[in-house]
Amino acid sequence: MEGKVTTHVLDTALGKPAHGLGVELYRLQPAGSFELIANAWTNADGRLDEPLVSGARLEAGFYELRFRVGDYFERIASPVPTIWNVVPIAFHVRDAAQHYHIPLLIAPGAYSTYRGS
Repeated sequence: MEGKVTTHVLDTALGKPAHGLGVELYRLQPAGSFELIANAWTNADGRLDEPLVSGARLEAGFYELRFRVGDYFERIASPVPTIWNVVPIAFHVRDAAQHYHIPLLIAPGAYSTYRGS
């Protein structure tokens, strides 16, 4: 099995996928700084067209997904202003052969995540 990192984003306030939301994936480097390793935009289904990282490029270590929710809510002209700008989700890849699917559920006043399949 090839390891990979994937995500999808659902707008729970509108009850639909969050289309056009920017997603960045960072890897923690030995010196303690984060390095950007991938970025993408969600499609009409709220998913990415391909994994953010997969195969040999996925290594064990600490990662952080950053979701650009503030830009998304501004672009869709949400009637309720959001306090969120970027939602960071830090996670640990222990086994680089696994699939790490990390969805995000968003609303102007809340967000949640879980490990998907």
